[in-house]
Formats: sequence, structure tokens, C-alpha cells
Amino acid sequence: MTHSSGAGAIGVFDSGYGGLTILHEIRQQLPMYDYIYIGDNARAPYGSRSFDVVYEFTRQAVMKLFAQGCRLVILACNTASAKALRTIQQHDLPTTYPSRRVLGVIRPTAEVIGDITTTRHVGIVATPGTIKSRSYEMEIGKLYPDIIVTGQACPLWAAIVEANEADSKGADYFVKKRLDELMSKDPHIDSLILGCTHYPLLLSKIRKHLPASVHIIPQGCYVARSLDDYLHRHPEIASRCTQGGTCRYLTTESPERFQETARMFLHEDVQVEHISLE
Repeated sequence: MTHSSGAGAIGVFDSGYGGLTILHEIRQQLPMYDYIYIGDNARAPYGSRSFDVVYEFTRQAVMKLFAQGCRLVILACNTASAKALRTIQQHDLPTTYPSRRVLGVIRPTAEVIGDITTTRHVGIVATPGTIKSRSYEMEIGKLYPDIIVTGQACPLWAAIVEANEADSKGADYFVKKRLDELMSKDPHIDSLILGCTHYPLLLSKIRKHLPASVHIIPQGCYVARSLDDYLHRHPEIASRCTQGGTCRYLTTESPERFQETARMFLHEDVQVEHISLE
């Protein structure tokens, strides 16, 4: 049965388009559920914004998804996961929505890293905001205190993807530059976390400019697996998520522009509605 109203859909939020790579993997793994995706494209990117601003914008999006009937929301955005998730979980949910849940993309990635790295030296490429937040170091440190994490901010990578320049020579230059900087900081890195949801679209370039021995970890499949596991462990949440196999797309920017760019991420045409979060 299809609930087009959205009541009971799983909410997926990102500041822009990158979260579509996460949504795509989640839908591959869990196609039966209904989904609502919000892209706050009018205010993207979040990467360089302050903690307070990211928290406020993310909270608005989560509340909008709750208002649409979502019981469970995934922050498919590393910056929002790094800068807003904990506050929303500890401060907003207990007082206002105790029966609803908000999950992020950082912990699922941190959980798998221990089985992947053998040298126990891990690299992470992400936006300046995510690197500055040290969220990955903290999450990995809690689970695997022996792992050494080295971060590298890649200020232009997401913009290159959104400008549809991922296959260009210019992209090569910026990808190589940041990876060289990272590997010179710690040559023992054997695993690289792509800590921004745009970066899977740069995968072929990243692979080309990294030593062949380095294992690359895009987040989508791990977030999808983690969500699947979460729903199995929390049947009380799973039972309130509707299963009509539908997906709605909402954007704070122009629906036409969203449609055009979404095609790069999803390889299909989608119907998009405009919404306001403020």
C-alpha cells in the first residue's frame, strides 16, 4: 500500500545533492520503504558554516520531515552529522519528539573501519567543517582507541562535483593535490574514508591518485547496512515506517535545477517539489 502523504516515510536530509548517494544505496538495500528526501539547496553548502548555523538549519529540516510524518530521519550529510546530530539527539528529541529518531552517517562509517585497516592508520577526506569538528576522530577513537586518524580538508571537491566537473582535468589537479598532502602527513595510511557524500562521484580520480594499496571507503553501503541493522534491532520503529516503495524529493531551491543535478547522482529523472524551511 502506498502512503503518498508521507506519514511513516523515512526522512533523508542533506544540505545539497550529496545525500542522494546515500539515499541511492539505502533504496538499493531497503527498496520496500517509503522515503522523503529534503535538499536544502538554497543554503548549501554547509561545509564552511558555523556550528550554530548548521544546527539551526538541520533542526529546521528535521522538524519539517517530522511534520511530514517521518518517524525516523537520516542526516545524509557529514557536516550536519558532525555539527548538529548530537544536539538534536540530546536536546530536541527528548523534550519534543521522544518517540522519533535521528541518525547520522559518521558512526556507521566509524564502526566498520576497525575490520578494514591493518596498519591502523586511517585517512579521512572531507569538507573543512567536518575536519574541524574532529567528529570522525572522536567516533573512531571511542570504538578503536589504537587507530590513528589523519584528516584532510578538501574545500573545492564538493563544488567540483556540483558543477558537473568531476571528469575534468581541473578535478584531477585538486584531487591529486589534497591526496598528496594527506599521504605526506601519514604515509602509513591504508584506508581512506570519503567523509563527504559528494566524493563517490570523484571515485575514479581518487583511486587514480592514491597508492593502489589504500582501501577506499565510500559511506553509502555502510550507512544502508547500518540502517537495515537498526530497523531489525528496533522493530518498534520499523513497524511505524510505511512500505509503499515510494520516494518524494523536496528542495529549498529551484525544482528544475534539482532535477538536472539529481540526474548525475541517481541516473534517473525524479519529480521534485519546492519547500521552505524557515
